[in-house]
This record gives sequence, structure tokens and C-alpha cells, in this order.
Amino acid sequence: MSVPFVVAFVPGVTPGKWERIWRDRMPRSSLELTPLPQPEALDAVLGASARMAFLRDIAADDTLHAIPLYRERPVVVAPKDHAVAAFDELALADLTGETILDGQGADTVELVAANVGLAVMPMSVARAHSRRDVIARPVTDAPDTGISLVWRADADDPRIDTFIGIVRGRTTNSSR
Repeated sequence: MSVPFVVAFVPGVTPGKWERIWRDRMPRSSLELTPLPQPEALDAVLGASARMAFLRDIAADDTLHAIPLYRERPVVVAPKDHAVAAFDELALADLTGETILDGQGADTVELVAANVGLAVMPMSVARAHSRRDVIARPVTDAPDTGISLVWRADADDPRIDTFIGIVRGRTTNSSR
């Protein structure tokens, strides 16, 4: 059996569709998807324990190749009974005077639910950590984030090109 092809991904990214296509096209090559926080996912690619990763706001440079895939809209997460719930969307100025928590993990959402403060995060992260006792509303003027498929510039693995093709939507009969 071959060495698994490891792809890390940050919270909010849902690589299931690409995993299914990989398994259909590459039945003899194991794909291992590894959820990691951003710093650990980047370290995994740089240290070669992951061949590729879906990361936020990473640009290509001499060390890394990066294919931008999509942009994510920011939201504010608030307790369900907070005044934010009355809005369809907000601007950052609407949050003046509020305690804005750092972080984008489940622990931060738990603090929001406990009325410790609000949190601004990508919509997909808010959905991944959704709870019945919090709500999320779009923030119109907060910076958005971008998801990119990232790998080391010096990586030499033909499976990288195969995975890029899958993510980009190429069919089995497509050529580059």
C-alpha cells in the first residue's frame, strides 16, 4: 500500500466532495484529510507531514505555491438574545462599545454564548461551530478571508497535480 496523501484543512473548509472524487479516481492511493488550526496546518505543509493544505490568507512565495479558491464573508457571532439579532447585517461601527473576543474556535463561540463578548470570524467557521444559543450576522465592512490550496514549491509528488485537478473541477478526461 502506498504512503497516504495527506491534506490538512482549517476549520470551516469542507473537503468532503474532493475526498469522494479522489477515492473514485485514485482507489489505490489513500487520501488522509487532517483538520488542523491554521498555524499547525501551515507547519504541516512546511514540514512535509502534509503534502497540501487548505489555508486562509496565504499567498504564493518562493517557499509555497498557492491557488486562491474562494473568499469568505465575515460575520459577527453573538448570543441569541443580543441586540445584534435584530439586524440582517451590520457594519463594524455598529459594534462600537462591544467586547470583541479574539479567536475563531469552538472555545470562542462558547464564550460568546456565555455573554462574555462577541466574535468576528469567517461565515464558514461560524457555521462549523454553530450552536442554538448564538446567532451570526454578516459584517459588511470587515475584511473577508480567502481560502487557498497550498503546497511546498519544492514538493515532488505527482499526486499533487491530481489533487489540484480535482479541486479545480477537472474531469478524468480533461487535459491541462
